[in-house]
Amino acid sequence: MTRAPRSVTVLGSTGSVGTQTVELLAAEPERFRIRALVGGRNATLLAQQAIALNADRAVIADPSCYAELRAALDGTGIDMAAGAEAVVEAAALAADWTMAAITGAAGLEATLAAIRRGAVVALANKEALVCAGDVMLKAVQEAGATLLPVDSEHNAIFQALEDDNRHAVEKIILTASGGPFRTATRDEMAKATPDMARKHPVWSMGAKISIDSATLMNKGLELIEAARLFGLQEQQIDVLVHPQSVIHGMVCYRDGSVLAQLGSPDMRIPIAHTLAWPDRMSTPSPRLDLASLARLDFMPPDTERFPALRLAREALREGGGAPAILNAANEIAVEAFMQRRIGFLDIAGTVAEVLDTMGTHSVDTLDEVIAVDAAARQAAERLTSARAA
Repeated sequence: MTRAPRSVTVLGSTGSVGTQTVELLAAEPERFRIRALVGGRNATLLAQQAIALNADRAVIADPSCYAELRAALDGTGIDMAAGAEAVVEAAALAADWTMAAITGAAGLEATLAAIRRGAVVALANKEALVCAGDVMLKAVQEAGATLLPVDSEHNAIFQALEDDNRHAVEKIILTASGGPFRTATRDEMAKATPDMARKHPVWSMGAKISIDSATLMNKGLELIEAARLFGLQEQQIDVLVHPQSVIHGMVCYRDGSVLAQLGSPDMRIPIAHTLAWPDRMSTPSPRLDLASLARLDFMPPDTERFPALRLAREALREGGGAPAILNAANEIAVEAFMQRRIGFLDIAGTVAEVLDTMGTHSVDTLDEVIAVDAAARQAAERLTSARAA
């Protein structure tokens, strides 16, 4: 029996995850109908994607780029729009499946709009659950939506979880490559430049997530996201450094069994898993050759050299607005580091100081999340400006 094409919206189509999603969609055009593509500032790429996929609508988040988008799509019949409100409207369009890949807190409102439609949302924006976990999960429950994790680690856990035996889970293990500074000393990291921090040894990712991987904040955010996604306590989530990045996640059951998901370090694999779920689809990803690998190494993370992971655990235990403060302060600190206004070690230092000074906040609504996020950003801006002075 021939199935009707799955209708799809991609939020963040011009980013790292978005472009890989578009690649998979283009490989099987008969299988998908593209309702909307949403990009940030790259109007040229967005227009190319929209034309290649015959999208119904293309939306650019930055209004200053709209003229360029309009010129590129003139005569194609593709609807066009620009601005934050248009992004949320695109997310609210009827679609079977939505990729939520707008990075940072900027993707919160659009992700929530997609969830409220009650369809399947592939979540690549981990900040949505980190900052607004309770709000997002309540919306999922009320709308009857389905969240599918796109991060390789969470997708691995999702695949290894036995739905009928979730009550028997003892703990889960998230793996981390260790980033470019896995063996570096604190003194060496103090001298790190943005270019050095962006050179991830395994994964090909965007600049911000590459920096987060270098500090291990990325793993801290993933730890918080995992607690939300899988209903786990902080002490039920372990992290292991695994330089080969072949095992992406493990589920440990109370009978001693450990189920692991393995795959090449290629984001197209978890993206394809969510895109075709509950079916499977082909990808051009390299296949694992375990004989060539010969060995897989594991070691505990060093939270003295990489305090960001410890800060994330503390924020998860504290709850309330602490995870939102952690994320907001980190985004500002990473940006300051990429602008060479602060040092690499100052990233975690800034986050720690903002967490200490802001205290506890309630975040029961999206407005409260946005307010806490804004306050944390202002505090982090003051700190980074003072460090740069």
